[in-house]
Amino acid sequence: MFRLWREVRFALNPQPDDQLRQPPANSFAGFPTPTTLGPYLRLQVAVSGQPDAASAYLMNIKDIDQTVRQKAIPLAAKLTRQGQTPEAILLRFFDTLRDQLPLSLDRLRLCLNPFLSVSLFAQEHPMIRLSQKFEFCASHRLHNPALSDEENRRLFGKCNNPHGHNYVLEVTLTTRSDDRVLPLPEFERLVTATVIEPLDHKNLNLEVPQFQHLNPTVENIAMVIYRMLQPEFHAAQATLAAVTVWETSKTWCEYSE
Repeated sequence: MFRLWREVRFALNPQPDDQLRQPPANSFAGFPTPTTLGPYLRLQVAVSGQPDAASAYLMNIKDIDQTVRQKAIPLAAKLTRQGQTPEAILLRFFDTLRDQLPLSLDRLRLCLNPFLSVSLFAQEHPMIRLSQKFEFCASHRLHNPALSDEENRRLFGKCNNPHGHNYVLEVTLTTRSDDRVLPLPEFERLVTATVIEPLDHKNLNLEVPQFQHLNPTVENIAMVIYRMLQPEFHAAQATLAAVTVWETSKTWCEYSE
């Protein structure tokens, strides 16, 4: 199966204007263009299916852009003025675009800022995924005590030496579109108290009990964080979907159970 992603960037201006009646002036930076201080959003659309035999396109991306700008953006402006939540708006987006696009609408992701997004997968409809990013700094050393020093150096290379990372953590919850189970400030406080404060500026090998007998690879860090958070979210009547940890901008691991 092929899955094609397209990102449409746009501003929601407080007062209606005629921008959408004209061709996009700068779709790279976003269109409609902001006319004042207000929401700037990114909608990522994924369609799935088989490419057309003649064009080899799964779908012409211009058609995705046009459909989003004609149908989704005016709807977003209307619902925002009504005070609808991002989750409710994303569900309306999905229902609207599913009827307008010729291919199967597979996923939508609405990026509210560089760190916060809501997503909807077709197979999970009408459940929404809420994802928020955090950061912590920690040091570690990759070492297997069952191996010799030479074997560890050969297996882990430079990472066998103590070193540190500025880790980026993304925590994803699932929730009903009409009910944010956990308000965002509470969500952030829970993650900070449960994970960020215990791990930030720590030597994972020596100062974090969960890694006393566990090699702190990015894979194990993601798993440990998930298991630290899961009972806390369960107690808060929220559902933890996944945890993703970026060790660098080029290396990350997602973990779920």
